[in-house]
Amino acid sequence: MSAREIIAAVAGNFTEHRPPRRPAPGDGPLGWAGYGESRARAAARTGEEESVLHGVAAIGGSSCVLVSFEFGFLGGSLGGHAGDRLEAAYALARELRLPLVSLVATGGSRMQEGMIALTQLQRVARASALLRAAGLPQIAVVRDPTAGGGWATLGAGSDVVLALPGAQVGFAGSRVRPAGADPYAYTAEGQWAAGQIDAVVPPEELPGTLGRWLAALTVSGPAQPAPVPGPLSAAGLPETGWEAVEQARSAARPRAAAYLDAYFEDRLPLSGDRCGGSDPGLLCGVGLHGGRPVAYVAQCGTATLPAGYRTASRVIALADRLGIPVLTLVDTPGAANDAEAERAGAGAAIAGTFAAIAGARVPVTTLVIGEGGSGGALALAAPDNTHVTADSYFSVIAPEQAAAILKRGPDQVRSTADQLRLRPQDLLELGVVRSVVGPAGREDRDRSARRADDGWLA
Repeated sequence: MSAREIIAAVAGNFTEHRPPRRPAPGDGPLGWAGYGESRARAAARTGEEESVLHGVAAIGGSSCVLVSFEFGFLGGSLGGHAGDRLEAAYALARELRLPLVSLVATGGSRMQEGMIALTQLQRVARASALLRAAGLPQIAVVRDPTAGGGWATLGAGSDVVLALPGAQVGFAGSRVRPAGADPYAYTAEGQWAAGQIDAVVPPEELPGTLGRWLAALTVSGPAQPAPVPGPLSAAGLPETGWEAVEQARSAARPRAAAYLDAYFEDRLPLSGDRCGGSDPGLLCGVGLHGGRPVAYVAQCGTATLPAGYRTASRVIALADRLGIPVLTLVDTPGAANDAEAERAGAGAAIAGTFAAIAGARVPVTTLVIGEGGSGGALALAAPDNTHVTADSYFSVIAPEQAAAILKRGPDQVRSTADQLRLRPQDLLELGVVRSVVGPAGREDRDRSARRADDGWLA
C-alpha cells in the first residue's frame, strides 16, 4: 500500500503540507554515481518527490499531524530532504498542539547519502523530544517493512506502537541479519511477544483503533483524580484476619478484568516494558471513564514480574506527561521472587514503579481488590488515595511467611493473620487507606468523602 493509499484508508480528510521546492540534489552530498537517476526513477514510479509526506488529518473525529512513508521511493529510506520533512511535521504538531501519527514503512537510512543520511536520526530524535516536552502524544503504525533507524526513532520511540499483521519489524533489515536468526523475532507478532509493540491491528480495524487512541489521549483541562471503582462483590467485612485472607484468595472473587470492564466505556491496551519482556498478569492501558481519559495499571492476582513493573512505570510516566489521571488496581500475593525474576532486575523494576508514582504530578487513585502482598503490592498504591474492597487485605507480609520468619508452626498462621491487622477495617483504622468499598456503600466508611458534583473526587 502506497503512502497516499494508507492515508486514504485511515483518515477522513488530509491536507498536505508541502515543503518549498528545492533544486534537484543531483548525485547527492557524496557524489554517488547514478543517485540522481535513481531518485528520478523513483519519483516517476511513485509520483512523490521524497520518501515522506505529511499534513493535517482527521481520524475518527480527532485532528492530528499525519506522517506517511512511501516505501516505493528508494525503500522509504531517510535522507536529508526526508529529514527536513520529518522535522517540519514535528514542528507543525507543536505549533498546532496536535498528536503526531506516523505510518512507517522504511528500510532505514539512505546509503547514497552516507553519514548525512544517518544523522537525520538525530534530527528526528530531537524533534520527538521537543514534542514530548510539549506534552503531546506520538502514535506509530509500523507497516511492512519497518527497519533500521526508522524503527529505532519514529517507530519504537513513539508512545503507542501499533503494527500491521505479518509486518517485518526490527532494527536489522532482512538482508543484514545474522545467518540462522529466528525470523519470528523480526515480525510484528514477535515484537509484540517481546514487549516492543502495544498491539497488532488488522488493516480493517486500523482507522477505528487510531480514532479511539486519539480520543483516549486527548486531554482538556487539569487532571482530576479518577473516581474509585464501585464494588463488584457482595462480600461483607471479615471477622478475622484469616477470613480476610481467604476472601481475598477466593477463586470466586471479582478480578481486575471485571473491574476494568465495569469502569470504562472503552479501553485500549499498552503492552510490554520495551526491554524485551511483558507480564500477562498485568493489564495496562488508557480508557475512557465518563468520557474522560484515565490510564490504568491493574494486577490480576499473580506474582508481578519485573517486566510488569517496568510496563507500569512506562504507563504512569506517559500519563504524567500527557496530564492523564491514573487508576491502579492492586491484587498480587507479591512480586515474583524466583531466580529468573532476580536476574531480570526485580529490585530495580519495583524501585522504578515506586518512583513513578511518587513523582507523578497527575493524581493517582488506587483500589485494592484482592491480595495486597507486601512491597510488590505497595509499589502500585497511591500514598494518599488508596481504597480497599471488603474482600481484600493488605499486609507487610503474607501470614504464612510471617509465621515462618517468627518460627511459628502452621497452627499459628491464623493467629498471626490477626496480629498483622490486615483486614480492610483494620487498614482504615490504622489510617493506611481512605475508605472501604463494599456492599454497604463507601460514603459511610470514607474518611474523606468530599466529592465533585460529577462524581469525581474533589
